[in-house]
Amino acid sequence: MKKRIYLLLVVALVVLSARAETIVLHTGARVQGTIIFQNEEVVILRDADGARFQYPRTDVREIIADAKPKEEEKQEQQVEQISTPKKASILLELGGGGAVIPGDQTGGAFSVDLLVGSHHIGDRHIFIGGGLGYHGLFLNDKFNFLPVQVALRLPVLEQKHAPVVGVSLGYGIALSSSYLGGLYAGLDFGYRYQINPKTAVAVTFNVQFQQAKVSVTEVLDDNEFTNYSGRNLVMPGVKCALYF
Repeated sequence: MKKRIYLLLVVALVVLSARAETIVLHTGARVQGTIIFQNEEVVILRDADGARFQYPRTDVREIIADAKPKEEEKQEQQVEQISTPKKASILLELGGGGAVIPGDQTGGAFSVDLLVGSHHIGDRHIFIGGGLGYHGLFLNDKFNFLPVQVALRLPVLEQKHAPVVGVSLGYGIALSSSYLGGLYAGLDFGYRYQINPKTAVAVTFNVQFQQAKVSVTEVLDDNEFTNYSGRNLVMPGVKCALYF
């Protein structure tokens, strides 16, 4: 008899100490129950009827936890913000498209950019970082640059599927002695899919601008003079990006 009473007391204590949570999704929906498992990728909750629900971590905006049992100190309702570890991320972008010297030449271009930075600013999947690239332009004259740049990639919505905008700014180092480099800038707009808190892919339309100075040799009175003539190179195209 004593054993049965003791067992009932233990069960009662477990029930009293159980805490319920409310999951708030980015859509605004709220689901109440008890979280039975969670990690960086998924949250599993059991409701009062025993049904289980599983949500990707990226769909969860916050978890609201009930106050602790009365035998502990009184506390206000606690809010646990969903945050992802602020670790270094890598952004790899591959692009291709056209190349234009306005009013002069047209051709093709490709680009490879490798950037290192943070993929998480506060509770947003915002990438900000810097790195190097390799850009090749196929015009009447072939131009190759090594852009040293800083970049920002900002999702318009904090959801798994979201529009994304981006901007890059830096200096393009010329890889030939026949021309000089100059200011580099890029604008991006497209779509990003958040696979998990650490990984995402994106496809964007972009326009890149690169300044260059081309050497021009002139002969005057049997004397050669070399000057540099400015060029503005415009590269519209498409980029595929991987965040990891």
